[in-house]
Order: sequence, then C-alpha cells, then structure tokens
Amino acid sequence: MTAALPVNEKIGVMFVHSQEEFGADAAVHADLMRGLDRDRFEVHVACTAGNGSGEPLPMRILRAIPGLRVRPTRFLPWTGGRSVAKLLQASSALSGVPKDFWDLRRYVKANRIRIIHSTDRPRNAVYSVALGKLTGAKSIVHVHVKWSNAYSQAARWGVREADAVFSISKYVTSTVVEMGRPPEEVYTVPNAIDTTRWDPGADGVSFRRELGIPLDAPLLASVSRLFSWKGQRELLQAFALARADRPDLKLVIVGEDASGTGGSFKRELEELANKLGVDQHVIFTGGRSDIPNVMAACDVFTLPSFEEPFGLVFLEAMAMERPVVAIDNGGTPEVVEHGTSGLLSPPWDVPKLAENIKTLVNDPELRRRFGRHGRQRVLEHFNTVRMARDAARAYDAVLRS
Repeated sequence: MTAALPVNEKIGVMFVHSQEEFGADAAVHADLMRGLDRDRFEVHVACTAGNGSGEPLPMRILRAIPGLRVRPTRFLPWTGGRSVAKLLQASSALSGVPKDFWDLRRYVKANRIRIIHSTDRPRNAVYSVALGKLTGAKSIVHVHVKWSNAYSQAARWGVREADAVFSISKYVTSTVVEMGRPPEEVYTVPNAIDTTRWDPGADGVSFRRELGIPLDAPLLASVSRLFSWKGQRELLQAFALARADRPDLKLVIVGEDASGTGGSFKRELEELANKLGVDQHVIFTGGRSDIPNVMAACDVFTLPSFEEPFGLVFLEAMAMERPVVAIDNGGTPEVVEHGTSGLLSPPWDVPKLAENIKTLVNDPELRRRFGRHGRQRVLEHFNTVRMARDAARAYDAVLRS
C-alpha cells in the first residue's frame, strides 16, 4: 500500500554535513541542494559550525546557495572507536548525547522535514539514520565509493539501516546490493558537474609557461590524489613506453599524496620515474585549485584508476573537450565511452595503456572528435539539472514506499 503525498505541500529535505573539509562528495551534494526545485522542495542543511575558530569552509560555500536554509550544528565529536550501539543507546535514554543533537531533532520536527540525506561518511550516516528513527523522517545514505566490509562499522550500519540508499553509478549500486541491500531500495543517481565552470576555449598557455613546458610539446595530464589504486604507477610505466615513439611527450601529475605520511607514495613515483629514465619529462605539481587551466593546457587526460566508483574528473576533462585515456572497469565505462570520448584498456595492461596514449597523441583530428563528443555527452547526460531531477524522482519513490 502506498501513502499519498500531501497536495501542494513542499517536501522538507535536510542534508547532513558534519565534516570541516569540503570534498568531491560534498560538492555533489551542494549541486543537489542548488538544483532541487524550490517549488516542490524546501531544502535545509545541518552544517558543521566548526571548532569556534572562525566560520568553516563548508559553511561559507553552502550559505552562498540561494534558497538554502543553513542550520549551524555542533556535531558529536567522532572517533573511530565510538560504536553505533553506544550512540543509539544514549539517544534512546535521552542522555549522553550533546544538547545540539536534541535541538537538531526538534528542528527536523518543527520544519516538517520528511527526508534526511547524507553522504556515506560515518558520522553523517549515523546522524541521518538516528534522526530519521527518532523523528519519522526517511533517511537516505548516499554511497560515493565501492561498498565493502573495508568501511567502518558506523558507515556500514548507516547503509544497512537507512530507509534507502543512493549510489553514484550502476557499478557502485552493484556493490551495495552485493553487500545485502535489496536492489529495490538502492537508487542510482549518477554524478554531474556544473558545466558553466568548464570552458573549452580557455587558454592553457600560462600553465605551460609556469611549468616550463614547450607550447608545441604533446602533454598528458593526470589529476587525482596520489595512491596506488589511482594508477599513477602504471601511468608512468606506460608513459615511458609511449616516449619511445614520441620523445617530445610530457606528463604532468596533479594531486596531493593520499597517504598522509608526508608524501611516501609520491616519493615512490618519483623514484620510479627516475628508474624509467623519464624523470626529466614528468612534473609533480602537488594539489592545485586551477584544474580548468590544467585541462586547457593538456592534449590528453589520463587516469588509469582501478575500480573507480565514478570519476568526476573524467567529466571535467570531457567538459573541456579533452579525450580521456583510462581503464575498462568500475564505473569508468559508464562515464567514458570507449571509441567516442576516449580509449579504455584492460586493468593493469600497461602496453595497451601506452598504445592508447600514442594513438591519441599522434592523431590531432581524433582528439578533436573525441573532445567534441565528450563535451556533448556531459552537457546532455551529466548536468546538474538531470542529477537533481533523478534525486527528486527517487525522493518521491522513497516517500511512497
């Protein structure tokens, strides 16, 4: 039996953002907050108020979204050792949980919020589900990664206990279902980007000049955090093979080391580049905020990441009319169409990866054709209007279930 939605009543939706950083998952949720139809939805966000040393970055970003009601929140301090059971036990006993949690519960009730939507980060997921259970609102946990037992108890509890799960790709959906969630309770809402931020006519000359890259040198670019599953090790090996035919080829690798130990994987990559004899032709820039300039400067974008959940950076490259070289697994084939917007090779097949790089480097017309098709694909299928519309349809289904 399905419950009818109230006629002409806006649906209250509250997002949960407890962390002080603002990553790719938060950016996707911000685009959802921005894109939901205000004639149908009243959109709120419980956003971290920070540690008292000034307004945190998420608050500054989210306050700028028109029509969004921001509720500053002092979230429960989180440690990996705090069990979900203890939190729920405390909440059921009305003790042991900060006053702001109960104030947030009252906020949900007072504003007739019917959907609480969070990322799969542990604290966000636990807050979403716990508040849903205490208020009667439907809780949704949005999974942005390949789901598995590798994630924390709290995160897995959130995905298991939420009223519904959103995922960013069919591939991610399959991993959530494999972990036991019924398929009819998992809604695939593919990621999107704001295409107005990505101008394929931008000039990449300044980026090349800054790094001393000749204007006529073919340039590969890779943008991602540095860790083994992103494929930078295999990329260096393929780059060395490709340079045997194109000694003028250059590579720029953009991104911070993900190890958090002062750059251990970056050092490994630098040592590998030296061993392969390509260290003079590879530039590690660290993190940068001018990714559109990086894309404008390169001829080919490449990220041979293994089991990529989706790959927002592929959309960014495609929006800049850059062809993509990647690998054929995970969520990547849902984004990059082999033979029309890029070239995909089997996982760990370095010679084929090198061959795909050479094919595009040596064929300017093919690069242009792939680039035009890629941008059109982003404009038609991976825009934020479509993503918000998909989310709205899923909200309706969850409320009727």
